[in-house]
Amino acid sequence: MTIRARENSLGAWAFLAGIVISAIVGIFAGDKINPYIIGVLFSLGGVVGYFVPEKDVKTFLLASSSLVIVSYVGISGMVLNAAIQGVQIGPVVSSILGTLLMLFVPATIIVALKTVFSISRIRVREE
Repeated sequence: MTIRARENSLGAWAFLAGIVISAIVGIFAGDKINPYIIGVLFSLGGVVGYFVPEKDVKTFLLASSSLVIVSYVGISGMVLNAAIQGVQIGPVVSSILGTLLMLFVPATIIVALKTVFSISRIRVREE
């Protein structure tokens, strides 16, 4: 019998939807991404960031920060490599990485802000 946690199902579904939308839009839209889709990805990223449980904050921040940095460097490298060699796969990969950035940047910012606020919260001891 499998035990399933229900504590983060909305965040998990938002994450899954965001990844699928990012991949599909990245493959088919290229550089011409509809602003509404960008808004949807940012919103899904916000939902994902809001529903990250406190016990998973460190892991999420490490993984998402790494993904954001690698995606940005990958976009820069792909564009440069495509310009030099005339590679055709570069724009597709660059577009997918860009849409992933649109999903993960707001999620990372929200989790980081939640963490900073929880650290700076004034704790009153009852005596």
